[in-house]
Amino acid sequence: MTGYARYSLLQRLIHWAVAIIAVCLLVAGATLGILGFDGVKETFGMPVTNAIYKYHKTFGVIMLGLMTLRLVLKLTLGRPDYDPPLPRFNAVASAAVHGLLYVALLVQPMLGWAATAAGGYPIEFFNSTLPKLIGKDKDLSETLYMVHGAVGALILTLIAIHVGAALMHRFIKRDTVMKRMSLF
Repeated sequence: MTGYARYSLLQRLIHWAVAIIAVCLLVAGATLGILGFDGVKETFGMPVTNAIYKYHKTFGVIMLGLMTLRLVLKLTLGRPDYDPPLPRFNAVASAAVHGLLYVALLVQPMLGWAATAAGGYPIEFFNSTLPKLIGKDKDLSETLYMVHGAVGALILTLIAIHVGAALMHRFIKRDTVMKRMSLF
């Protein structure tokens, strides 16, 4: 007995995989969004540019799968109670940030997939090409990419709040909140 409630090992592993992949996707996405195709190509060369696009798409699809699995696990296994219980404001804030993160991390890859397809570009998953699901539409693609970027900024903000709260619990409150999701 650990003395505190924890998520299942699978839930904890998926959480940390999602965290690492999300940060990498945000860095790649920001690079692509800020520099654009031509800027990335001029800065890094064509082989690196192609790799950034390919693996951004690939890990976006992986994120969609992991978040779907994570949602199924949360619905079937639940979550451990906070011990001690959080004050009402903190509980509501925690639920809101977690809920928005789940929605954003599920919607974001779908937006990227749709924007890529509408742009007429391949949906790459490692060395395979996935179905486009929607037809080519340049205006729709531009709109979807803009929303994809905005959701990326939202995810970055939510991650900052999430990490900030976790660090507060660990170093200021010194409670067991972070142990619920720790690997060790």
